[in-house]
Amino acid sequence: MNKLLLFVILLIGVSFMSAEDKYNKLNDLEKYVIENKGTERPFTGIYNDHDEEGVYKCKRCGETLFKSDDKFHSGCGWPSFDDAIDGKVKEQTDADGRRTEILCANCNAHLGHVFKGEGYTDKNIRHCVNSVSLQFEPEEPKQEKAYFAGGCFWGVEYHFQKLDGVLSTAVGFMGGSVKNPGYYDVVGGNTGHAETAEIVYDPAKVSFEKLAKLFFEIHDPTQINRQGPDIGHQYRSAVFYTNKEQKKITMQLIEELEDKGYDIATELEIATSFYPAENYHQDYYEKKGSKPYCHVYTKRFD
Repeated sequence: MNKLLLFVILLIGVSFMSAEDKYNKLNDLEKYVIENKGTERPFTGIYNDHDEEGVYKCKRCGETLFKSDDKFHSGCGWPSFDDAIDGKVKEQTDADGRRTEILCANCNAHLGHVFKGEGYTDKNIRHCVNSVSLQFEPEEPKQEKAYFAGGCFWGVEYHFQKLDGVLSTAVGFMGGSVKNPGYYDVVGGNTGHAETAEIVYDPAKVSFEKLAKLFFEIHDPTQINRQGPDIGHQYRSAVFYTNKEQKKITMQLIEELEDKGYDIATELEIATSFYPAENYHQDYYEKKGSKPYCHVYTKRFD
């Protein structure tokens, strides 16, 4: 077949592609609202009383239309927003000639109506949207990392796993000169690394200060190069800071403990490469169903 003719056929096929082929598949209710400009019954939509943080996308094409920060409770029975993302929602006079319809600017999906001058919020506008016209996407939590060494990393990880706001943990090695060390390399004491717990946390839910306070209360920060029966520089007490703020907070906490009479041996080091330990070390106490024998919580801060 002639290549030019084939190209023309393909071009015609794309131009006549149906909405079902180009966009997300819709159920009967969604078609009624989105394609036929219907309205769902008030107080029945899943997003009417929805308060989670994230964005609301067009159910038909996936375009992002509204942010949760602009959502408010109007009591009207449908999700209400006092703003839309610039250029993503368009307005046109409704078929009744009185109201203003709002549509997805990308695919013309019917969303609902917009009302102005009602005084609900300072922006004085209400985008009244059908839940079935939307698809919510939750906001990914912000993540930061902290690194603590306090003897055997099994026990350190165990206590941090129980703290609200901690998203994940891992145990491994940091602070030495050897790349990609194994557990027995570090235990040998010649790598310079310390057994370290990596804490991934949501700063909106838990502060670094709270993490650091817990660290100083789940091990003995006065012991030099040891923690309980584990002896050696690889078992030292150390905070590996990732930024100036973490360093500042740690220094303040150490000073506070020293004012209380503790002779703090904790070393303060800048975070370098973190090398995860072998899989059998991860979540050790959770897998065993037991508790640490050398990491016992002792309250040290008011």
